[in-house]
Amino acid sequence: MTTVSSSSALSSAPPSSATSSATGALTKAVPVDALFKALADPTRLRMARLLATMELAVGELAQVLGQSQPRVSRHVGILCDVGLAERRREGSWVFLRGTGAAEEAGPIAAALDRVLAVAEAEEPAFAQSCADDRRKLAAIRSAREDAATQYFARHAGEWDELRALHSSDGEVEARLVEALSGHELGALLDIGTGTGRIAELFAGRAARVTALDKNLEMLRVARAKLQHLPTAQIEIVQGDFADLPFDAGSFDTVLLHQVLHFASDPAQALAEAARVTRPQGRIAIVDFAAHDREELRGRHQHARLGFSDRQMASLLRRSGFTASEPIALEGGELIVKVWIGQRKTTLNEQLDAISTPTPTPAQKTPS
Repeated sequence: MTTVSSSSALSSAPPSSATSSATGALTKAVPVDALFKALADPTRLRMARLLATMELAVGELAQVLGQSQPRVSRHVGILCDVGLAERRREGSWVFLRGTGAAEEAGPIAAALDRVLAVAEAEEPAFAQSCADDRRKLAAIRSAREDAATQYFARHAGEWDELRALHSSDGEVEARLVEALSGHELGALLDIGTGTGRIAELFAGRAARVTALDKNLEMLRVARAKLQHLPTAQIEIVQGDFADLPFDAGSFDTVLLHQVLHFASDPAQALAEAARVTRPQGRIAIVDFAAHDREELRGRHQHARLGFSDRQMASLLRRSGFTASEPIALEGGELIVKVWIGQRKTTLNEQLDAISTPTPTPAQKTPS
């Protein structure tokens, strides 16, 4: 039986194959007939188009489809088993996304995604069904935005109090964008994304943005803010900055915007950031200069009262980064700093690069 893999991860895969990682752990060849059987159902066709539009929780998907959650979960399992969708757990919620439009999608998954897009454009009944489903997504978006509004209402006073102590967010963002200009951002990781504002800021500038946060409630706020972006451009992930759920060398740019002062062990957080940064990739840290506002420990859970330039340079150096000259924004009682570092290439990485032959054109994975 002819088999293919549904998403690409191995550069040595032959043209008729790719590699499946539908659920984050699945890596196996998928019979080609299984791929088509998975789509040989009207509900799963609708699901494939919905998940190409935005990331959805299982309950949200059931709401749009008008079907029971157990029934939808069965369909989800079929799509995930062949690599046409992937699951991600956030607490008690399970979120789903399509794989066909993702940057790492293999040729088979990408081709099937294009076939369904053409079918929607050319087949009136299927187009109407997809349009009806997307209209129902408006209720999902509205519910997310309402939840985000309620969260902001509960915490607005705390955030306003903290913002009053430093330069405006707009000024800080402008200096951060300027500091990272002049180089391709590539795959970007926003550690501690919070509301998703920084991920949104760089979504149009980077090839792809991954927004990570440990707090489930903040992730739902971020999802509400970022849900207008294409699923192929943004990924929202739950995770801890001390133990990032990514392979080594996954990102070209890593950001920590007002995050590091929450770390009881900043060195560990930066070591993890370095691990997932590719050689010559960059890290940008936005945080407070060293200060003596002791009340921030109790009222805002700051583990660190800012960082001196000397301390940050040492942290970056020990993590394998070469630090640039820091940028200071002195528009408030608390000085905001922007520190940029470039990841050095280790000796082992240099040796690997020398010993690994450059693939011939025939060996490269089709883009």
